[in-house]
Amino acid sequence: MEQDPIKGGSVAESTARHLKDLILEGALSPGDLLIPERDLAAQLNVSRPTLRQGIKILEEEGLLVSTPAGRSVASLGREITDPLIALIASHAEVVDDYLEFRATTERMAARLAAERANAVDRARLTTCMERIERAHGDGVQREEAEADVDLHIAVYEASHNLVVLHTMRALSGMLRQGVIENREKLFTRPETRDQLYAQHRAIYDGVMAGDVEAAGQAAEAHIHYTHRALNEIKASEARLQVSLRRLNGGHVSTRRRPER
Repeated sequence: MEQDPIKGGSVAESTARHLKDLILEGALSPGDLLIPERDLAAQLNVSRPTLRQGIKILEEEGLLVSTPAGRSVASLGREITDPLIALIASHAEVVDDYLEFRATTERMAARLAAERANAVDRARLTTCMERIERAHGDGVQREEAEADVDLHIAVYEASHNLVVLHTMRALSGMLRQGVIENREKLFTRPETRDQLYAQHRAIYDGVMAGDVEAAGQAAEAHIHYTHRALNEIKASEARLQVSLRRLNGGHVSTRRRPER
């Protein structure tokens, strides 16, 4: 068996450790497919039989799974599935809890990102912000919403806090659905779209300037604004439904016209 001269273990174990490190630090994300075996072996400078042994270790630990398309990184933290997202979204109090959690997490992540972001992180943040700017200018709401989520995830990555990163990646389905659906409601208010753009710009500017306080405050204010606006829209919709039920007699009675 090939031996790792540095670690003292087998090269297969060293290969497995290297892949684990990539998963842990977020370079390999849940759902990512590994490159072809020949290319991966060359990249890691190991033989293909050694690579297979290393991959087998990760498969046995549940970190890699086989799919029809190839070997994929398993969902870490039991990624929330679409049916569970729908269930959670149907309970208003849970949505409130989720947004409260996000306000706290976003503030912490933005503060850490302002302090820790490196050149690679800043380049990714800039790419996301430029996408938001283009989509905002072109009026492409769906693309702006997707870029919105990617900006938040880029902030998590720039925080260099692995617990924050993997927790929010596990919630990424909820985050993406939440942002897109929230925007559909929020865009019913003419002033909201520009507000959201300005808030994301403030988060980006705070992180890029290394201003810990400004970045944290901007991130928290953004989620509180979203939460407040959604509650206002929900209350308005509820009042409308009451009015419609009154108009239609609750669909259980026949309204008699006043006699002339």
